[in-house]
Amino acid sequence: MPFNSYGFIFIFLPVTVAVYFLLNRQGWSKGGKVWLAVSSLFFYGTFSIYYLPLILGSILVNYLVAGVLGRESLAPGKSRLLLSAGLVFNIGLLGYFKYADFLINNLNYFLGRDIAFLRIALPVAVSFFTFVQIAYLVDIYRGETRQKKLLDYLLFVSFFPYLLSGPIVRHNELAGQYDDPLLKTPDYTNIAAGIFLFSLGLFKKLVMADTLAVWANFGFDTALSLTLIEGWVTSLSYTLQLYFDFSGYTDMALGVALLFNIKLPINFDSPYKAVSIQDFWRRWHISLSRFLRDYIYIPLGGSRAGDFKLYRNLLLTFLIGGLWHGAAWTFVFWGFLHGMALVVHRAWQKLNLPMNKVLAWLITFNFINAAWVFFRAHSWNDAIKVLKAMAGLNGVTLPESLAGMLGFLTRCNISFGGFLMEDFLHLAVPVLLVCLLLVVFTKNSLELKRKFKPSPVNAVFAAALAITAILSLTRVSEFIYVNF
Repeated sequence: MPFNSYGFIFIFLPVTVAVYFLLNRQGWSKGGKVWLAVSSLFFYGTFSIYYLPLILGSILVNYLVAGVLGRESLAPGKSRLLLSAGLVFNIGLLGYFKYADFLINNLNYFLGRDIAFLRIALPVAVSFFTFVQIAYLVDIYRGETRQKKLLDYLLFVSFFPYLLSGPIVRHNELAGQYDDPLLKTPDYTNIAAGIFLFSLGLFKKLVMADTLAVWANFGFDTALSLTLIEGWVTSLSYTLQLYFDFSGYTDMALGVALLFNIKLPINFDSPYKAVSIQDFWRRWHISLSRFLRDYIYIPLGGSRAGDFKLYRNLLLTFLIGGLWHGAAWTFVFWGFLHGMALVVHRAWQKLNLPMNKVLAWLITFNFINAAWVFFRAHSWNDAIKVLKAMAGLNGVTLPESLAGMLGFLTRCNISFGGFLMEDFLHLAVPVLLVCLLLVVFTKNSLELKRKFKPSPVNAVFAAALAITAILSLTRVSEFIYVNF
């Protein structure tokens, strides 16, 4: 039951909100938390009831480990050993379900073996609830948060607005909110802001991302070869599809949580306005960037031990980040590209050479756009196909309508017409330009939410977004990050 479905929008969400506040109004605060936890597990079970024991088992094991880790009487050596055991459990669980067949495939290739694949279906949200619990164990070990009752922990891990695709939350960000008596009654300002954010996210997903997906899918998955314009249409379509899809999901998650008076950490802050790769990772999937920094990069040594180790730590962190996104070498290479880009950026900073902001944006955006090709491609061949087209190596083709004016260019091996994307190129190019202008020059949802006030104008605007999106809901399409 994804966010962009009739069942979620018209049944599950309103019923869950209404019953939650009704229970709290009757003074049954604990009943309200039980209701949220049960509703969240039901929500998860609608994707596959067979994986309910998996998430419940993971929650129970981590809760028990955290309970012992949090004891002040536990010796430091035993604490480190127990933390290591907890990390091995979580990483092993994720590795089994997500990477077992990837490992078998590589063993077969390099060793010339024929080991049978396990063909394990990837459980929904396993990457996200595993990272949330790894952070929790480390925070308990560091003394940055404290163990609470099992019900509170169950709700913290499984709360449905962020369960599927984040943000990756930390326990101390949310623990107090579930128990604050001031948050147990409906706040109509929060409800209005939540509906506004949800409507905006729904519009991003159904109207913008799903439209762009048609062109990206054709270029990556259907076309056997692409020309220059088609290559750029394909890459930009995916770059913008991914932005509207994931930022749309995050808007919806933050909006749904606000209906319960819960404020989640922000996850997007206009990443395509970034003027450096470091700036990009401070704006894109902020909760993942924070996790990689706090639980991988800094424990590796961060920037404390000289330039070589700094560059090594950056590269290792992003190789892990790439692999977290998916069990394929294309994801690992995407992580490598971003790690190397950060290494180059750090080296450039040491030279203390200024760069024009427009040039810095152009370099940053085009690098990100090219790197996304490996993130999206199902194979190396698909990625090379698109990149060759973008570089003009498959030839340059211009619209037939320009033949009269620019016919002399045929002497430069430039042809006219014959596009594989002929049916929608005339629409794709202007739509991509408009979308790019929107993400670079307009206020993002975070800025709009900060200035949001309930008013008839905002109500009409939110209703228009929601109605337009719902009218586009001819089928339920997956959010991209649900697959990770």
